[in-house]
Amino acid sequence: MIKPEEKELIVIGGSAGSLQVLLQIIKQLPTDFAIPIVIVVHRQRNVLSEFTTILTNAFKNRTIVEPDDKSWIEKGCVYVAPQNYHLLIEADYTFSLDYSEPVKFSRPSIDVTFESAANVFKSNLTAVLVSGANNDGTAGLGRVLQHGGSVIAQDPETAEFPAMPAAAIAAVSGIVVLSPEEIVAYFKNINTK
Repeated sequence: MIKPEEKELIVIGGSAGSLQVLLQIIKQLPTDFAIPIVIVVHRQRNVLSEFTTILTNAFKNRTIVEPDDKSWIEKGCVYVAPQNYHLLIEADYTFSLDYSEPVKFSRPSIDVTFESAANVFKSNLTAVLVSGANNDGTAGLGRVLQHGGSVIAQDPETAEFPAMPAAAIAAVSGIVVLSPEEIVAYFKNINTK
């Protein structure tokens, strides 16, 4: 469980074309990277997804898990939102899984996770939106900014599917636009604080 003085979290949302970006980012992080990372990626509802298995096999030196309902957020872990559930962050720094209606045709919804994380982590949250083909995540980034958190969008020119980060950049002022390499550098910098 994270301690109150260690209340930092990174949440990354993506959809189509995001796997390669996520692999690139996680691969370049130091093995002692302490800030928990939550990944929310759109996946088809009724098709078995190998997403978490791909990440686990690629990074055997990292703890990569799909959290259970009421499991604690732990330092140094990479969490993947389970397929077909909204992933929420609770005030006691646990996860909750929600099976309510899809948001913007998606469950898990990036907006739902960003917004719940913003309510808990406030200025200690960094939210990142990478490659994708719709505008899920835009409203969530706005909520993160309202709570004093940091918001980043992948440079659309570097995204396989630029619609998702481009929609957020167009709708929310204050977004930092970074390439995947710059996102890694940003993460490394906040990890040393």
